[in-house]
Order: sequence, then C-alpha cells, then structure tokens
Amino acid sequence: MLRTFSIEKLHADIVPESTLFKVFKYLDKERIETPFLLIDSSKVKEKTSLIGHYIDNARVFYAVKANPDVAIVRFLNKLKMGFEISSEGELDILSTLRVKPERIISSNPVKSLKFLNMAASYGISYFSFDSAYEIEKIAKIVPNSNVYVRLSVPNEGSEWPLSKKFGVELDESLDLLCYAQKKRLNPVGITFHVGSQCTNIYNWNIALDKAKTLWDMAEKKKIKLNLLNIGGGYPITYTKHVISIEAIEKNVKDLIYKRFPKETEIHIEPGRAVIGDAGILVTSVIGKAKRGDDEWLYLDVGVFNGLMESVGGIKYSYIIESDKHVRYKKQWMIAGPSCDSFDIIDSNVTLPEPNVGNLVLILSSGAYTVSYASEFNGFSIPKTILI
Repeated sequence: MLRTFSIEKLHADIVPESTLFKVFKYLDKERIETPFLLIDSSKVKEKTSLIGHYIDNARVFYAVKANPDVAIVRFLNKLKMGFEISSEGELDILSTLRVKPERIISSNPVKSLKFLNMAASYGISYFSFDSAYEIEKIAKIVPNSNVYVRLSVPNEGSEWPLSKKFGVELDESLDLLCYAQKKRLNPVGITFHVGSQCTNIYNWNIALDKAKTLWDMAEKKKIKLNLLNIGGGYPITYTKHVISIEAIEKNVKDLIYKRFPKETEIHIEPGRAVIGDAGILVTSVIGKAKRGDDEWLYLDVGVFNGLMESVGGIKYSYIIESDKHVRYKKQWMIAGPSCDSFDIIDSNVTLPEPNVGNLVLILSSGAYTVSYASEFNGFSIPKTILI
C-alpha cells in the first residue's frame, strides 16, 4: 500500500533522509497495526560512535531506562557499549544477554535491597550514593565496592530537571566520602547530572567547577579520587536545533583537562542521546472533534501509553499522512485515546488535516516513551521494532 505523507523542510532538519526512507519503506510493505515504535539501527550506531569520542579516557554506559527493549539492548551490547542500571528488572535484561559485570554500573543513588543483592551476586562493583543510609546498605551487601557520590548541580536550561530528588552539596558530599571510606568501601569519584535534555552548555561548566572543588577537598582528607561521572543530559532535536554532542564534549574535555589529573577516568551515561532521535512513533488518527474554538485530533497513543514526557514540557514534531492535494492547515489540540482528560499531548499544533485512520508519525520519540508507558484504560503499549 503506497502512502502519502506531508513532508516539510523542518522534518528533514530533525530526521535524516535515510531514516525517513527506512520508515516509509517499512510502512509501505507491512500491514499496519498501530501504535508501534520504529528505531533506526543505523542512527543508533552513529550516535554510539559519537558519544564519548571527543573526551579522553571516556567510557560510555547506556542508561537502560531510556528504552529497555531487549532488541535495543542486544544491539548496543554487540556494539560493546556499557550499561547503567537501577533495578533488578534492568539487570534481568542484561543477565539474559550475558553482559559482563565490568560493563555495568548503577548510578541510582537509592537502590533496593533486592537489587543490591542481585548486583552483588552478578559481580557489579560500581555504585553511586548520596546519603549515609545508602553507604550502610552498600557496605553490608556489596562490601569493598567502588562508590561515587552524587553532587547536586544546577539544572537550569534542562527540559527535564533532575536536581531536587538526588544530590548533596559540597560539605555533605565530603562527609559522605569520608564515611564511605570508614565503612571500608572504596570511594573512587564524583557524579552529577545537569538535567535531561540540557540545552545550556554552561551547566557542565558549573558542575565541573563544583566537582573540582570537591575533588580538592577530598584530597586534603587523603581520599584520592580517580573517577568523574558526568551523567547524561545530551539533548536531541525535537522541534528546534540544539547544541551538538561535539560542542558539548569539546567544552567538557577542555574543562576536565584544565582542572583534573590527566589519568582521570570519565564515565558518561547517555540515554536520550543514544536512542531518542533514532525513533519514530507510528500512530493512527482515531477521532476528530470541534469543541468551541478548538479542533481536536485524537491518536491511539497518548500520555499514558507512550508520551508521558509531554506532560513535563517535551514537544514533538509530527508528520501527517494525508491526501497530497491537501494544503490547508489547522491548529490542533492533540490528545490520546484514554477517557482521562489529563491525556493531552500538545496544543495549538499547526498541521494538515488528516482523515480518521490516517497515520501520524511522531519524530524523535525513541527515548522515554515505551519505558514510561502503561496499559491504563486497556490501551496497548507500543511495540518497539528495530529496523
């Protein structure tokens, strides 16, 4: 079945032509039963080759929470990528694929007892912390492991801030490093997170300045650190251009070179940057309505079964299947399929008018879509398909 989509210049700026070609080829030859998420394997491979490339002594650990689909993890495992995990469920996936423990770290500052026991049995030895309680748990269950403290840093300019729930300030961080040493753990470093989808390059400057201060404070206490974990946060293009991986990493490399010992090991934990812009969510129009002055477009995927990040402010770009002669556009309220009025994806989006049953492609939707999704109201979670 040959389908016609309304392609505009802005779409080409967001998604490579090669990715769109693969998607359209898939849609033309397959029977379509939406919703599902298509992931371009070539784009994923390209991103994995870029991340960490510009920083010396860097090791990259994919944040499995971004998209834990087994096919994705298997593909990344073949590319020899490391993995960052937080739970027994994520560890189950990696153990099924026989990922070696030295390629796994856990940077969630609060871990369950069950997970720590599983991690200890598996041989994982790198963990973050930001409280004395966590140190005591780790010391009891995974003694002599390597630990790194989560430092609180600004998240301004990040579309998904992560600074309130985790992280501690300098003096407390130092006390915790000393306590970890006292509990016979091996305090090896510092971690921070500038916030997910960070478009402000100066966040890394501030974070690294703060990390350097703590590094020197620790040295005065005779704690010799050798690891700097800069977390994730690299942004992708949703509706507008963002700062590139190359620009971020060259800036970070310069800052690290000036502030930290040359032998410092750097860990990076990308999630969105690996998988986000490689994904296109394929959905169908299930209804339209006019309510007052608003035109409503209802899709078979919404906030609950795939687009939870829209609640936090992430805005997507859309490609509409429509008659090639349709040129007129409307402003739409875009909503999901559930009977909950909270299920609104976006507002005032200018798009050509589709028919009920037409496809809608949601760009840059590879990360934090299916991993957040539930089957609320009985609507299915989109299946992930690697192409």
